Amino acid sequence: LPEMLVSGIAASNGNPALGIGNAIGSNIANIGLVLGITALVVPLTVASSTLKREYPILFVVMLLAGALLWDGDLSRLDGTILFSGFFLVMGWMVWQGMNGRKDGVDPLVAELETEIPTDMSTGVALMWGLLGLVILIASSRLLVWGAVEVAQSFGVSDLIIGLTIVAIGTSLPELAASVMSALKGEDDMAVGNVLGSNMFNLLAVLALPGLILPSTLDAEVMQRDFPIMIGLTIALFAMAYGFRGPGRINRIEGGLLLTAFIAYMAWLGRAGLA
Repeated sequence: LPEMLVSGIAASNGNPALGIGNAIGSNIANIGLVLGITALVVPLTVASSTLKREYPILFVVMLLAGALLWDGDLSRLDGTILFSGFFLVMGWMVWQGMNGRKDGVDPLVAELETEIPTDMSTGVALMWGLLGLVILIASSRLLVWGAVEVAQSFGVSDLIIGLTIVAIGTSLPELAASVMSALKGEDDMAVGNVLGSNMFNLLAVLALPGLILPSTLDAEVMQRDFPIMIGLTIALFAMAYGFRGPGRINRIEGGLLLTAFIAYMAWLGRAGLA
């Protein structure tokens, strides 16, 4: 949700490149920064069959987004197709979840059920939800304003700011959630949080700039940033997908993911100041 609000606000303010950078940069940060740090803290074991079904869907979503952006434009039609894909994927996941209950308890489902509070009334839950939404909207507006000011002050492009400062800022909730889940032994939730967020970013967050303010992409998006996102996603698949049992992301692999992310940030910093 933070990524979606930031991209929507950025596009509404005439900065679609910031929103596009936020969508792609958040996916890179989710894998390199979030899962890298989480695996360094606690090695992750992925046992959920639900997550194994989500990996191929994420690849299909990446291919769809790449095909739509290949012409160098993010049009309103592209945004409509991506947003329609979001609802299709959500419907598929709900259907899979309902069928999964019939087949037995999935580790991810069990972890999610333990996180649902049972002693909170509907009124209190609604109040906290509304308060959180107000704070989220206000903080998203502040983040966009600050990012644009930084870009203008240092002469850095909106794309670079979206890929770095904004992407890291909007990925911090995923980092906190994933580390806390891993510390509680809920490894599947830590990885599932990232996979779900990355699909959401490509289908909903990336769609908003196209729907609100269609634009021409900076050439670097498809030449540099999209390939980096694909490469990290493939690396995650190779590390975490257990073909004959549970997958595992150990500390060495977590360190490699984090190192790759830091190197990418350094590359962007050098490109932005060149």
